[in-house]
Amino acid sequence: MALIPVVAAVIRKDDKLLVGRRPHDKRHGGLWEFPGGKVADGETDFEAVARELLEEFRVETTAVGGVVWECQDPGSEFLVRFVDTSIRGELVPVEHIEIRWCQPESLRTIDLAPCDARFVAACLLRTRP
Repeated sequence: MALIPVVAAVIRKDDKLLVGRRPHDKRHGGLWEFPGGKVADGETDFEAVARELLEEFRVETTAVGGVVWECQDPGSEFLVRFVDTSIRGELVPVEHIEIRWCQPESLRTIDLAPCDARFVAACLLRTRP
């Protein structure tokens, strides 16, 4: 099975991280995630993040770092790649039903999508995924 690349933007403001709650009618509906989406054929991670964040939040992406961590979404063909991302502009949630800026420790208290929960455990809280 060929994996479909997905980028997840790790956006920081001070010591907090941006997460959005997925619409209930989508895969992992109602769960929280780091925003992003599928990488289209021929797109770079920067181009995919920039497109997705413009669509989802009406913000400009100013920088995208390398892949910090990745995992396959359980039960799917999606390979989620977490990338440090910088943005400019005022967030307007178009796609997500709610957004939050969270301390890394508080991310363990919300219902995260499976790969997002594993990323938080492995990279932000330094525990086993």
